[in-house]
Amino acid sequence: MKATLEFNLPEDQHDFDLAVNGTKAQSALWEMDQYLRNELKYSDDRSFEDLKLLQEVRDQLREIMFENGLNFE
Repeated sequence: MKATLEFNLPEDQHDFDLAVNGTKAQSALWEMDQYLRNELKYSDDRSFEDLKLLQEVRDQLREIMFENGLNFE
């Protein structure tokens, strides 16, 4: 199976950029998730409130991705 995307450039430049940079966006989300994970797992100098907030942010990031049909696998 093949799929072809066609864009009328320069009118559709924004849509083209979104399609082409999708893997970069997913990579950035992965890096943010890993940053939050590492802060939660290895940070000894954060307060309980900070850690709770970091966990909430990580959970929200993953929920937003799930709702949009995205995952890290």
